[in-house]
Amino acid sequence: MKLELTPDELLSTTRAVRKRLDLSRPVEREVLEECFGLAQQAPTAGYSQNWHFVVVTDAEKRAAIGELWRQVAHPYLQRGGGAREGQMLRISDAVVHLADHIHEVPVFVIPCVQGRYEGKPNALVASMFGSIIPAAWSFMLAARSRGLGTVWTSFHLMHEEEVAKILEIPYDEVTQVALIPVAYTIGTDFKPGTRKPLDSMVHWDRW
Repeated sequence: MKLELTPDELLSTTRAVRKRLDLSRPVEREVLEECFGLAQQAPTAGYSQNWHFVVVTDAEKRAAIGELWRQVAHPYLQRGGGAREGQMLRISDAVVHLADHIHEVPVFVIPCVQGRYEGKPNALVASMFGSIIPAAWSFMLAARSRGLGTVWTSFHLMHEEEVAKILEIPYDEVTQVALIPVAYTIGTDFKPGTRKPLDSMVHWDRW
């Protein structure tokens, strides 16, 4: 089922969904493939689309990766990585909720790019991210339009090599960029988020 959203509504209501993921409802493969087909149309910074999506639906693999994700998430939150007031308090609580239930999310999508980029010049790294992030965001927008919720996470990257072994990703040749939990949402009535005034972050002709 596709939601009746205008382009502006889609762009302004595709939220980072952590608490409102329906953990009991499976996600159909054909729906995911529709989203990946749209992601393929994203602009790429290089001469070729050197990126991949690894889709994890196997419960044992999700559990193993989820445990690695939690091993980073909980210490981060305990160190104060999440602020304790206002909007940031709500986000921190939502991250705790996701950490407790990450293994129950029916689908993990792990965007990857070919090559390793540690110690490479910033221009090369920027080109790498400039290819995979538009594709991943297109996937997330397509997912929202079909009633699915997503959130960009990176905690598992502290254990990237271990995750590579679980998923048989050739670690020396492929870089994982994120882990995107995917599930149908509980309700579809998401609203635009609170943001800083535009003139506090847009700079014209000089900083």
